[in-house]
Amino acid sequence: MAPAGTVLPEHAAEPAHRDGNVLRWLAAYTASLIGDGVYFVALGWSAQKAGGPTEVGLVMAAGALPRALLMLGGGVLADRLDPRRVLLGSDALRCLLVLSVAAGIALTAPALWILVAVALVFGAVDALFVPAIGALPPRITSPDQLARVTGMRSLSVRLSQIAGPPIGGLAMGVGGTAAAFTVAGLLFALSLPLLLTVRMRPLAAHGEERSEPGTVWQDLVDGLRYIRRHRLIGPLAVSGAVCELGLISTLNVGLVLLNAERGWGPSGYGWIVSGFGAGAAAGATLFTVAGRLPRAGLVMTGTLFVCSTGAAAVALVPTLWLAVVPAVVTGLSAGVFGTLNNALIQTTADPAYLGRVTSVVMLTMVGLAPLSYPLVGAAIGTWGAAPVFTGCGAFAGLGAVIALASGAVRRAELPRRQPSAAS
Repeated sequence: MAPAGTVLPEHAAEPAHRDGNVLRWLAAYTASLIGDGVYFVALGWSAQKAGGPTEVGLVMAAGALPRALLMLGGGVLADRLDPRRVLLGSDALRCLLVLSVAAGIALTAPALWILVAVALVFGAVDALFVPAIGALPPRITSPDQLARVTGMRSLSVRLSQIAGPPIGGLAMGVGGTAAAFTVAGLLFALSLPLLLTVRMRPLAAHGEERSEPGTVWQDLVDGLRYIRRHRLIGPLAVSGAVCELGLISTLNVGLVLLNAERGWGPSGYGWIVSGFGAGAAAGATLFTVAGRLPRAGLVMTGTLFVCSTGAAAVALVPTLWLAVVPAVVTGLSAGVFGTLNNALIQTTADPAYLGRVTSVVMLTMVGLAPLSYPLVGAAIGTWGAAPVFTGCGAFAGLGAVIALASGAVRRAELPRRQPSAAS
């Protein structure tokens, strides 16, 4: 095996799901994501003990704010620096921060302002982590394997969402919040040696004309201009943003209020969310196994339309069990759409801009979409769940219209697997 940090040959012989280099990256990413889940459980409970429901919201919002404000700058750094080093640095900082909090909580109950400060710092570090993780896959596998890697990454996200909160709850039951913070820090620490063994492959520029590196602001503006002018990435980014703005608040806030309105209770909410998660995991598994789908742009557009329709249908059916069915369909189509959208962007984007492209795409999810939570909650309180779900689904469907209007999206295809030198 080649030493850590060395450069991979241009074409990998193994498919991504059999490539040890990709699997080490995936294991590191999964450990870090599960650590995220445990951290948020510990942070929320610590805030609840220090105050109440309002204080919990304050602490969680404090973490989201720097993540949204600094995400684009994190994309610039991911493009300027080696993204693997950015990942190592951000995970190391998160490890030290969370283990320090664990030590402090073991000695004394934390004040609310300390938790707010921890959330602010963690959110700022996350603004570095997210663009870097998005810029790394093209550097560890070949272009024809990116769809498969994206599917594997989506499965990792689903696994962390399932495993993180229970692990955090178990740690708290055994040793309190200090133990939960300790477990989160150790999971971050586990990802570090795995990332150190990940090897990088050389990336050739795609030939687009680009500006010489300037200040951080100039690089940021240059990246935004690149996205706006790109015939494929621009429509993909806009359609994805419209989809996220229409659906995230509906699925996160709307489902809670829908279950309360229908009297389905917490168990009903759990069934619907589990159905969505199972569908999304199935969509990710499809790409992990298949590697690519033909007519990627058209399939992506079609699944976005199905996803938007299914999300609206959840609130239009009369019983819980009927609501689970469109939730599964929505999750499956969302998994396929998200994987294709991400894979097309990663295979098309010039490597010099990939960190900034990722930061713009993720900003919609972690920065802009949560701003609609109060609006959706107030709208459901005024008009009820069904018309709001329908309106949000129709808005998300505009993303499919935007994608379909682009000839570049309609013709978009994922790269085919290149034969190895041995064949």
